[in-house]
Amino acid sequence: MKKQFFIPLLLAMLIVGCKTNEETNALLLVDAPVAKKIAKELTLHNDTRIDNYFWMRLSDEQKNAENPDRQTQDVLDYLNSENDYLEEVMGHTNELQNKLYDEMVSRIKKDDQSVPVKDNGYLYYTRFEEGGDYALYCRKKIDSDGKEEIIFNGPEMATGYSYYGIGSQSVSEDNKLMAFAIDTVSRRRYNIYFKNLETGEQYSDMLSNTSGRATWANDNKTVFYTTKDPETLRANKIYRHVLGTSQAEDVLIFDEKDETFNIGVGKSKSKAYLTIYSSQTLSTEVRVLDANTPNGEWEIIQPREMNLEYSVDHYGDHFYIRTNLDAKNFRLVKTPVTVTTKENWVDVIPHRENVYLQGFDLFSNQLVVQERENGLRGIRIINWKGGEHQMTFNDPTYLAYTTSNLDFDTNILRYGYTSLTTPNSTYDYNMDTKEQVLLKQEEVLDSNFSSDNYISERLFATTRDGVKVPISLVYKKGTEKNVNTPLLLYSYGSYGSSSEATFNSSRLSLLDRGFIYAIAHIRGGQEMGRDWYEDGKLLKKKNTFTDFVDSGKFLIEEGFTSSKHLYANGGSAGGLLMGAIVNMSPELWNGVVAAVPFVDVVSTMIDETIPLTTFEWDEWGDPRKEEYYDYMKSYSPYDNVEAKKYPNMLVTTGYWDSQVQYWEPAKWVAKLRELKTGDNLLIMDCNMESGHGGASGRFERYKRTALTYAFLLDLEGIKN
Repeated sequence: MKKQFFIPLLLAMLIVGCKTNEETNALLLVDAPVAKKIAKELTLHNDTRIDNYFWMRLSDEQKNAENPDRQTQDVLDYLNSENDYLEEVMGHTNELQNKLYDEMVSRIKKDDQSVPVKDNGYLYYTRFEEGGDYALYCRKKIDSDGKEEIIFNGPEMATGYSYYGIGSQSVSEDNKLMAFAIDTVSRRRYNIYFKNLETGEQYSDMLSNTSGRATWANDNKTVFYTTKDPETLRANKIYRHVLGTSQAEDVLIFDEKDETFNIGVGKSKSKAYLTIYSSQTLSTEVRVLDANTPNGEWEIIQPREMNLEYSVDHYGDHFYIRTNLDAKNFRLVKTPVTVTTKENWVDVIPHRENVYLQGFDLFSNQLVVQERENGLRGIRIINWKGGEHQMTFNDPTYLAYTTSNLDFDTNILRYGYTSLTTPNSTYDYNMDTKEQVLLKQEEVLDSNFSSDNYISERLFATTRDGVKVPISLVYKKGTEKNVNTPLLLYSYGSYGSSSEATFNSSRLSLLDRGFIYAIAHIRGGQEMGRDWYEDGKLLKKKNTFTDFVDSGKFLIEEGFTSSKHLYANGGSAGGLLMGAIVNMSPELWNGVVAAVPFVDVVSTMIDETIPLTTFEWDEWGDPRKEEYYDYMKSYSPYDNVEAKKYPNMLVTTGYWDSQVQYWEPAKWVAKLRELKTGDNLLIMDCNMESGHGGASGRFERYKRTALTYAFLLDLEGIKN
């Protein structure tokens, strides 16, 4: 599509130099790309929607074709014209973007190393060398001379690729072989390879179209892996592969026929059992197999039932199961390995109305549980022989979590801790003596940085239906809270995923320039328990959106900011949130950033060929049923774009995105351009080489963060 920019660059530069920020935005709105319109009628339940931009959808075959067809070329032309337009209207912020990028990267230790994880006689870790955009994957043998083995040289492996994702790695039980996954497209379709860790030889075995994880049986030659449907990308089949044979000879172990289920394969912490998980939003089914007999018969723990969820680990003569059976907030049960169905489940930790059981770790002498109460996650230590204690933390809002606890026979718990003011920290905690050792805290390479320079708070906003929504916020000491203070409000609010109050060193670039950063812990997550999730999904999804809007209004009422300086940010399903709130309350926000936004809800949830659709009907609803169709149509951002004044908006996407296909944000932007009134900015950044997670390099991703921050700061008139 031909670009049309009618204001010469020189004139634009002159305008920037002499106008106010608001006037600059208006005058710099040179003619934006205009997408062609081809009316497509979409009829269901005697209701017809007209989609003028349906033509933007491409199949993987079209995207991968060496010679693009006309439709593909039209799409590429439009996306490239949007990127050119972005560069044109944001060009005056290039110096600021470069400064922000340099700031963010300068805070990161260039020769950093992860905390080593102990596993089967070795210490595994990653490290970066100065100037490296990818990590080196290493190990050392415990109780040896400390000689380092470099398993993978990330910088060398990634050379020549615009995207290079190193996925899951799995070591055989004899420590000699590693299976590892690589994605060079950013579609989350991995090839699995095998390497001899003693000789350095990479075997000829290659497993294509996988989810990225290979699980070893205990014979050190057999692995189990999951493949994906080539069209929907649903993980649907599990195969058994014997090292040294071709993939064509692999044995199909399990084929999940139910299109609402996704599957995976793993191993118990005890290494005694292999596990196959089939799961959807409201149901789980787990199969187990003795890891010493990879050719044996898999057995079902508990047959799938609607609304019955469970996860399994093994210790001694029992399976330990976290389940929602008769327990909305989940409980922990156990059952003998010989009789596993739900009739035999016995409580270890009963259900509690006010405490959500998030997870558990098994040790020889202790049981460790992660629980969430009143919106905060805690860690509780229970001794098998009696007695227990709760770990305590000081910040008003934080995240504490167990991590990398691979050994049974230890009294040391590895856990992580972070808050809005505390960089991510890794501790070893003695569960008997309560002593702990800080192994590492993320370094912030800024001589002016100190956690003491920042303040975090936890507030509660009362929503229109009387619910109290927690809000976590952080700002630099000395920041005034008034109608002129810029505030960025973030949330996600779907899938029961809680928006945690974690540290981010790049965020300092906003805080140090006077921004307040806030997180609204809205319904749709699980911050306040399972009911919090249930009240923000399906036919209650609009609670997610009104919670966010009401949180913004609360912050204004409490004097933290005003609508002229209030901004919103969310990505993926959080991008749906952004799309909904600009339709509902466009006047509340000065600017909105929607990252890889899921905005074409109805069309996507109807189309069973699109990745994620079928096994997410229990999250959003099945629009083949009229009740759900009508409800999701009433909030779907794309279907509810109207002729009105929208806030300034930055929309980001990735051409290869497998989670939210690029055409959703592209269509949304095109429709917003067609209908919106006023002169507020509307710009889209489409990364033509990446997918849902953005760029693969360690530092490359901060270029988009710099763009996002420059967008916000420019709206505030902050030039440096």
